Amino acid sequence: MTRVLVLGGARSGKSVTAERMLAGGPADYVATGRPPQAGDPEWDARIRAHRERRPAAWRTFETVDVAGMLARPDPAPVLVDCVGTWLARVMDDCGCWDRRVGADVVLNARRAELVRAWRETGRRVVAVSNEVGSDLPPETDSGRRFRDELGALNACLAEHSDEVWLCTAGIGRRLR
Repeated sequence: MTRVLVLGGARSGKSVTAERMLAGGPADYVATGRPPQAGDPEWDARIRAHRERRPAAWRTFETVDVAGMLARPDPAPVLVDCVGTWLARVMDDCGCWDRRVGADVVLNARRAELVRAWRETGRRVVAVSNEVGSDLPPETDSGRRFRDELGALNACLAEHSDEVWLCTAGIGRRLR
């Protein structure tokens, strides 16, 4: 079993790098972003490009239940794309943006569930995530909160990864 975390900024080549790591065989592709047709043509185009790159032998699961996918007793490797979109959706579902009472408790539980599944999975898994610590500080409270939450989650996943990669300008470099 191998756990690989592939980090990078927007359009850095992180998804392509992760896809190449699992090329040549079947895999389960876990798409964590919002489905297309949500009224955002640019987002729809990104999803279309990702779908067109996937090999026919890959199964696609559009879900935020990444922990459930990692727990499945399936020999196929898993590609999770991406941890950042997973976190944004979970923060939305928990009510973090609205400062709903109890939102932080629910978010912490969901994050712990993901990290536990990452640590304990018997499957080979490659996860893509945005590297958020190298950019300008976000101007909004919610932007800073998301950056901090994702940075902490990335660090935790990296701690429990066998390999960590960083992509810049389409070039993937192994950090560990």
